[in-house]
Amino acid sequence: MPAIYEPSAAAETSLDGPAVGVIVVAAGSGTRLGAGIPKAFVSLAGSTVLEHALAPVFRLREPVQLVLVVPADRVGEAETIGRRAAGRASDHLRVVVGGGTRQESVLNGLAALWPGVRTVLVHDAARALTPTAQFERVIEAAARTGWGVVPALPVTDTIKQVDASAVVERTIDRAELRAVQTPQAFPRDALVAAFRVAADRLATATDDAALYADAGHPVVTVEGSEAAFKITTPWDAQRAERLLTEPAAAAAEAGAGDADTGSTTTSQRGRIRTGIGIDVHAFAEEGELRLAGLSWPGERALAGHSDGDAVAHAIVDALLSAAGLGDIGSMFGNDDPRFAGARGSVFLEAAVERLRAAGYEVVNVAVQLVGNRPRFAPRRLEAESALGALVGGPVSIAATTTDALGFTGRGEGVTAVATALIERR
Repeated sequence: MPAIYEPSAAAETSLDGPAVGVIVVAAGSGTRLGAGIPKAFVSLAGSTVLEHALAPVFRLREPVQLVLVVPADRVGEAETIGRRAAGRASDHLRVVVGGGTRQESVLNGLAALWPGVRTVLVHDAARALTPTAQFERVIEAAARTGWGVVPALPVTDTIKQVDASAVVERTIDRAELRAVQTPQAFPRDALVAAFRVAADRLATATDDAALYADAGHPVVTVEGSEAAFKITTPWDAQRAERLLTEPAAAAAEAGAGDADTGSTTTSQRGRIRTGIGIDVHAFAEEGELRLAGLSWPGERALAGHSDGDAVAHAIVDALLSAAGLGDIGSMFGNDDPRFAGARGSVFLEAAVERLRAAGYEVVNVAVQLVGNRPRFAPRRLEAESALGALVGGPVSIAATTTDALGFTGRGEGVTAVATALIERR
């Protein structure tokens, strides 16, 4: 029985859906990469290979169950990476220990799928730059045909067949050849049966589709992507890192067409962007305190043209700053009567809408709240949940005081500093 990490009881109650499961195999040693650690846990452009591999899964239109298959000594690290990538969808995650072979690792992943999963995708974490569109193509083809589905690219090199002495025997017609990639999709029950047959025969194969086809099941190909190459050697890792840090090159590699490198439009300014926002409000003599998206009965209100929610306002500025879309003042002027007394949620929803219109999604937001009042810790999780729902991504809030220094230390008001990380879709 494979060891399974189950992050929440919610996973056990989600048996009716989703119907698609994605097994990400990250149990290999990666010796050819020469990093001294499993390749899925090697850093590329500031994040691990595994984290890059999970990003396109959580951009899928429909929910899936995600199973990570990792070495036994990496379960804790994989849990942290997986939960960070999943964010609010972490109840869709399981982490299992891999086996001695790829087949054993995939079988362990299959054993961890929820009963409601009917179609399973098997994906190599080493293909970390695989576009979300490739996942979507594979899922659609599997649903339409009921067959095994593999993404593939035409072979462009001339292929020679040689004998044991490396003497060329013939040239093979490459028109009928394809180089296959992952994720590969299969009807779950048929894949499990194919693996059992292979185990009984002690059969091995270089990919899951080969075992599936050997069991007598049809396999169809769909268009692959040059970006879905496998990170195996140090050269591959360098190539991947450059693609992650050079958006124009990445767009061309993924098949998005030639990028206009001379343009300064938002689409060419980078896939990952950060922003910062700061807001300060003094306490008022009367009114209701609104802070971090919550009402605080019995606490002094914050003064402002709107509700004075310094946390919400700082997040708005951080989001707009990250996307290069101005600031809260340029969107909602203090002299505009429509926003008199408006709650922070109004500004947050409008900022997120503008962010998405520009092609970005929120990855996460972090806020530091400075002030003596209100006592924040008892409602931290409530506030993080409320704000996370508004921005569409995880929000973390820390609170501190200034040991009686400055205007916050004297109890005259609060300061909020927010940072936002956004990603281009």
